[in-house]
Amino acid sequence: MSLPVLICDDSALARKQMARSLPDNWNVEITFATHGGEGLEAIKQGQGSVVFLDLNMPVMDGYEVLEAVCKQDLNAMVIVVSGDIQPEAREKVMGFGALDFIKKPVSKEKIADILKKYGVINEADLLPDPTPAAIPEPSVVEAELADDEMTAYAGPKIELPNDARDAYQEVANVAMGQAADLLARLLNVFVLLPIPTVNLLEVSELTMALEAAESTDTISAVCQGYIGAGIAGEALILFHDSSFKDMAGLMNFKGELNEQAEVEVMMDIANILIGAFLKGFAEQLDMSFSQGHPVVLGQHCQISELVNENQARWKQTLAIEINYVIENHNIHCDLLMLFTEDSITTLNNKLTYLLN
Repeated sequence: MSLPVLICDDSALARKQMARSLPDNWNVEITFATHGGEGLEAIKQGQGSVVFLDLNMPVMDGYEVLEAVCKQDLNAMVIVVSGDIQPEAREKVMGFGALDFIKKPVSKEKIADILKKYGVINEADLLPDPTPAAIPEPSVVEAELADDEMTAYAGPKIELPNDARDAYQEVANVAMGQAADLLARLLNVFVLLPIPTVNLLEVSELTMALEAAESTDTISAVCQGYIGAGIAGEALILFHDSSFKDMAGLMNFKGELNEQAEVEVMMDIANILIGAFLKGFAEQLDMSFSQGHPVVLGQHCQISELVNENQARWKQTLAIEINYVIENHNIHCDLLMLFTEDSITTLNNKLTYLLN
């Protein structure tokens, strides 16, 4: 009899990668869930004796699913598979009864080791012939990325199919988690992570997106260019001015917090978040980036001023936006990775390679 296995992740790319990483001859029936609420319902219906659970999801996140499984005493062995690799994230999920914690991207070897370690898999569970388990979801993402829709530009504005957006979002999710982990370890904090947003934006739309992030606070901003093989762009990080006091405190900054001191604090945080994000992003695409020197774009200004002064450098762009918030501190910053229009073809090719 096949063992019911549930893969719960809001990313189609992540679900596909996870399914491919299961042992080829494991006698299982795979069910997919696209968010935590759907996953919890599948567990209640007996479709998740073994569950591979993401943390950052809409409707219900992984923490809420784990808490519900624990409180309702549901029959499920839960293995967390997440891009959020902060020490406190691991502690939280283990406290809720997770079997183990695996960082994204996953590998067949790591999955096999975990399953054997906890006795989840044994010879009786293996089929006599190494026939891969059927994956119940079509390879939509790969088909979309291979399509000419993304590379043959029919008009002045490129469209971004939903499935391509999903792939970009998942790669960004892993890179975001690595950057947060580095920041969390250095400052001894827990970083609350969002679901990254991915969009193709004109400069006018970028203005609106940035203004939506601004709220009522004035901001200070740092920009850093980066370039790789066929890919170029700028990282823009916006610091809410109300965050500086807490940031300086966590970094044990001594002395008066004047504008020069704020620049030093901004540069330190920007180097951590931008550098770690680019490293994590590049590793998944099997490439590397060279980074320029960070530049202060403005201090204590409105978003509209910042955009008006930099319109020429931001035309149509692939924008990945991540809002970092540090738990129990008044620290909020927005990281935008702005890839040039000319970079999209190369990025698509890299993502297609990642899917194969």
